[in-house]
Amino acid sequence: MSFLINSFRLQRWRIEARRIEVLSDCLRGVSDAELEQQAQQLRWRAWSGEPLKKLMRPAYAMVREASRRVHNQSHFRVQLMAGIGLFQSGIAEMQTGEGKTLTALLPSFLRALVQRGCHVVTANDYLASRDAEFARAVLSRLGMTVGCIQSYDETDDRRVNYACDITYGTAKEMGFDFLRDRLRKSNSDPNAVARRFISTGDEQEEAPVQRGHYFALVDEADSILIDDAKTPLLIALTEDDDDAEASLYRWSIRITRQLQSERDFYYDNKHRRATLLAAGCRRIAVAPKPARVENADLERLFRQVERALTAQLGFQLDRDYVVADGKIAIVDESTGRVMEGRKWQEGLHQAIEAKEGVEVTAATVSAARITVQSFFSMYEHLSGLTGTAKQSARELKRIYNLGVVTIPTNRACIRMSQPERVFVDQTSKLSAVAEEIKQLRDRDRAVLVGTPSVRASESLSKILSDSGIEHEVLNAYHHEQEADVIARAGQSGQVTIATNMAGRGTDILIDDEVRAAGGLHVIATEMHTSPRIDRQLVGRTARQGDPGSYQFFLSLEDELFASDPNAIPSTPSGELPKSWLRRFKKQQSKLVKLHTKQRRQLLKHEEDRTQKYERMGLDPHLELSE
Repeated sequence: MSFLINSFRLQRWRIEARRIEVLSDCLRGVSDAELEQQAQQLRWRAWSGEPLKKLMRPAYAMVREASRRVHNQSHFRVQLMAGIGLFQSGIAEMQTGEGKTLTALLPSFLRALVQRGCHVVTANDYLASRDAEFARAVLSRLGMTVGCIQSYDETDDRRVNYACDITYGTAKEMGFDFLRDRLRKSNSDPNAVARRFISTGDEQEEAPVQRGHYFALVDEADSILIDDAKTPLLIALTEDDDDAEASLYRWSIRITRQLQSERDFYYDNKHRRATLLAAGCRRIAVAPKPARVENADLERLFRQVERALTAQLGFQLDRDYVVADGKIAIVDESTGRVMEGRKWQEGLHQAIEAKEGVEVTAATVSAARITVQSFFSMYEHLSGLTGTAKQSARELKRIYNLGVVTIPTNRACIRMSQPERVFVDQTSKLSAVAEEIKQLRDRDRAVLVGTPSVRASESLSKILSDSGIEHEVLNAYHHEQEADVIARAGQSGQVTIATNMAGRGTDILIDDEVRAAGGLHVIATEMHTSPRIDRQLVGRTARQGDPGSYQFFLSLEDELFASDPNAIPSTPSGELPKSWLRRFKKQQSKLVKLHTKQRRQLLKHEEDRTQKYERMGLDPHLELSE
């Protein structure tokens, strides 16, 4: 039934898109001044209360014509169809390379006509800046202003950019700006608890930077609305830096080396949580301690040792975090990028710093918080674009009330899949990957090799170097070279190793020699914890009708089984039958359900907490009101 409904909906959108194309073609003889005047007339009609639905056809036609004049890019019919779906508050699943940046201009311009502010949310600062510049060139022809929020912007600059008709930025920056506005409001209230912790020296209320939450268009919607929803946005205040605290963190790491699993503590690999047992508590109580730690109460010691055990057993260097410039930087699993300014809470971050032997920073306490789900649910109108949403359609509908519609490609996709290969261990697998790359290079193919972590990318890089295969690496250590690496990734004989970041949001353009040889070939060296991330990697090839292919190389030592230590049987080394693939899909499905459950629990906790605070007359987003 849903398939029939979607087919009928797409047919209606296709008819409407044809009408928009006809109207857009009629605008070709109109001067720039006349085109801007017509756009202003649309704005007046919107101000007078005319429904935006009636203005969609002329609005989209104007954007299409302005784009043709500025960038020599006219929206394809399928992009217009997606634009119609986005206006109706849904998720448009467009395959990678189908022009989501251009498509986003359509609903943004239409919603901006009422001048209540439109937010276009991107995955990182680079994409926000790039897309804002692209949009500004087009929409300025129609009298629209476009702003962009960057992480380094000052408060006044943010206020100016939010005052624009359309504002580009990341979910993190927009969420934090919302929380900072709540803190500013609390700070102006002499009765607010938060005022004791935040002081500006000014009794007058500072104007908020945001002017409301009318419409948000989320690019890479699955990553932002689903993957990032596991962790709430927090504004933290630094506690007093104390040498005794730093000593406690370092001592806790040292004492963990004297504890034995099952005897002194229990570690839950599934939830990455350590719990001390009675024997472990006794061992900690009688263990010798530095003078600065001796006076700490036992309950405090027990909690920090549990965090230290979690840091040792559950968080790995070059998978969950990297050490850059002597600091711990968290790596986002879904994108492979460093999460600037993020820290784990409740002493876990300090435990990892002590584990890696870097400077232990001061602990923080939460001042304000909001979940991704709660933040985007505040918008009157919400829509999103992504290449991988269908597998999360049920969750998107339940949490955000957003339906997912798959938009057909402009040109037929001719992506070819090759049979998966399964190996017992990493050594056999990576040797096979290196041999496959040699053969592909001999055929003038370009190769993109996807890895799940920084550690895996560096290990593969060493094997290729030992084999004499020239290549480039793109991961959290080399992120500043991303644009240059992606620009070369489609050239003949080029080999690129990349984590999940893999240039997401940018196109890998192939040259004529690669196109004639069969296009870009993607090698996935592991299955990720979500099939959507696998689809994102595969989607790097065969865009816009180009040829391309992909293949998975898997082993029973892959990180997918990190939480399932009994998954590796005692079998001879070498390649296994394809029937073993079922084990990987079963494990992946198990992890998808686990992460979905965690997001559901987080949302339930947030809802309960909000109701409790509202009954007490407190702001649910300000932690310090507790």
